[in-house]
Amino acid sequence: MARPTRSSTSTPSAPSDVVSRSGRFSSGPAADVAAFSESISFDWRLWRQDIRGSIAHATMLQSAGILNAAELKAIREGLEQIGAEIESGRFTWKPELEDVHMNIEAELTRRVPAGAKLHTGRSRNDQVAVDVRLWLRDEIDALISEIRTLQGSLVRLGARNASVIIPGYTHLQRAQPVYLAHHLLAYVEMLERDLGRLADGRERTNVCPLGSGAIAGSTLPLDRERVARLLDFVDAKGKPRVTQNSMDGVSDRDFMIEFCAGAALLAVHLSRLSEDIILWVSSEFGFIRIADAYTTGSSLMPQKKNPDVAELTRGKSGRVIGNLMSLLTLLKGLPMTYNRDLQEDKERLFDTADTVRRCVRLTAAMLDNTTVRAEACAAAAADPLLLATDLADYLVRKGMPFRKAHHVVGAVVGFAEANQKPLDQITVAEFQAIDGTFADDVASVFDLKQAMARRTLTGSPGTREVKRQLDRWTRALAKG
Repeated sequence: MARPTRSSTSTPSAPSDVVSRSGRFSSGPAADVAAFSESISFDWRLWRQDIRGSIAHATMLQSAGILNAAELKAIREGLEQIGAEIESGRFTWKPELEDVHMNIEAELTRRVPAGAKLHTGRSRNDQVAVDVRLWLRDEIDALISEIRTLQGSLVRLGARNASVIIPGYTHLQRAQPVYLAHHLLAYVEMLERDLGRLADGRERTNVCPLGSGAIAGSTLPLDRERVARLLDFVDAKGKPRVTQNSMDGVSDRDFMIEFCAGAALLAVHLSRLSEDIILWVSSEFGFIRIADAYTTGSSLMPQKKNPDVAELTRGKSGRVIGNLMSLLTLLKGLPMTYNRDLQEDKERLFDTADTVRRCVRLTAAMLDNTTVRAEACAAAAADPLLLATDLADYLVRKGMPFRKAHHVVGAVVGFAEANQKPLDQITVAEFQAIDGTFADDVASVFDLKQAMARRTLTGSPGTREVKRQLDRWTRALAKG
């Protein structure tokens, strides 16, 4: 599909009855103004939604008696023909017509005389508002589906390595043992919240502003609810959802902000996952291997295998966060209602949607092509210091207050370090020399399999609980 580009040399065409510069102006804009103000170089992406919205609007105009049946048929067929040409890359976009709306309407009117009636009762203000809502609604649906795919990749990687235990970290220091699957499922939970936020924001996106006009609606007998139904702006019961204030209808961009905010948090979650992947694939950790197709090499060092998908995902989170800040800043000082500043919203929105969707897709594919180095994970998880808290729990079960138990185990760790002995190699006599509460069964604390089995609380990284969570997510994702 041919995409229009910005041009500093484009010149405006002669005034036309479909061009926004109406009879009020004696000439078109200067070439540099036309180049500065055009938006077709990016809002061409709204062509499907613009055509769909125009067909719905025309259908309503016919039912209101403003178009006859023949005119509606000609308009519909003309718009469908233009859509087919855009789809195939045969449509010529004209920067001098400024935007996607005027390009399509001007071409329609050139082919179909009745096209001159299409703009009856609407403004580009409410037209762009409905186009963007239609576009974003589709993008949210697609992104939700892709998040589900990523969740599936995480669950499958965990299930394939259900018995693998790794150190859990706080402050990037080894803390306590967890199943790798438990760690991966943490991101599944994060993504579920992301999905919920997107779905919630979709509800507020799914409201039709068409019929708001430029600012104050129309004196014509328009049927806004009919248009809303035609465009599927309906609630769960099929009741049409239309904006309730014409001024708010054309100037509201809250739904964009909500999407970009949700997308920014999603990007942060993807960045955190990427950071774990980058650490795990390093020689210092060595917990995983990523397939060659999802890594790159070095132009100088032949041994290098770099986790570029993860690094780029981590880096791209910055631009998504920046887009949110840009939109908030754009809106903060605007008076009611529509202002041309709002033209700047779409590039930020488009970039956010494109970026997060690419990151989600590539992260899922990378995980599907990742293998776990079980031996390296086992070696790291064998560190007996990971069970120091379990040792304190052992003392608690024997009646010692936890604060004292914490102090006693700290003394044990100090003894082990001073004597360069692993914690699990301290003898019973040495334990008892530190505190008489220790008994002959103290060695059982350092049995990793038993330690994981003892973790039975809901949400814990215990053996049975992790299996239950894996099974739960596998069933939930299978249902779609």
